[in-house]
Amino acid sequence: MADSTDSPIAATAAGAVAEPSRGLSVYKPGQGYYTRMGTVVGVALISLLGILWAWGYMEQWKIGEINSIYIAAGGSILLGGLITAVTYFLVFVKPPSVDFLIATEGEMKKVNWSTRREVMGSTGAVVVTAVFLALFCWVLELVFVFVFQNIGVLPNAG
Repeated sequence: MADSTDSPIAATAAGAVAEPSRGLSVYKPGQGYYTRMGTVVGVALISLLGILWAWGYMEQWKIGEINSIYIAAGGSILLGGLITAVTYFLVFVKPPSVDFLIATEGEMKKVNWSTRREVMGSTGAVVVTAVFLALFCWVLELVFVFVFQNIGVLPNAG
């Protein structure tokens, strides 16, 4: 009779047996699509800024008689490839980070999002409160200026 730990599901849940290697194939490909794509877009935008910075930095490098534009281009391409490889590994291959992204998408589906009416009402309340506090501080400043001018701490403006 087989032991309960012979089942791959039971063994993985118990942590006794590691999952077989999948190489660089996508882990759980049908799950977490939107969080994975959002992560990729965010990493791409931040990476582009970093690569542009690196391009400008590497244009100043001198390596023999090589034109600095080639150094900057080659270095930026290598940096972009490295960032792409690391992002692919973390977002699509590595089980802990993929499971986190899948769980994040599941939790986002449970969120009770505010309606447009609720958002507009809350925004109005914040704007009115901010304007009231600004006016209150301005009036308080005028009172302090008046009092301090009358007792001689501040010179009269005029």
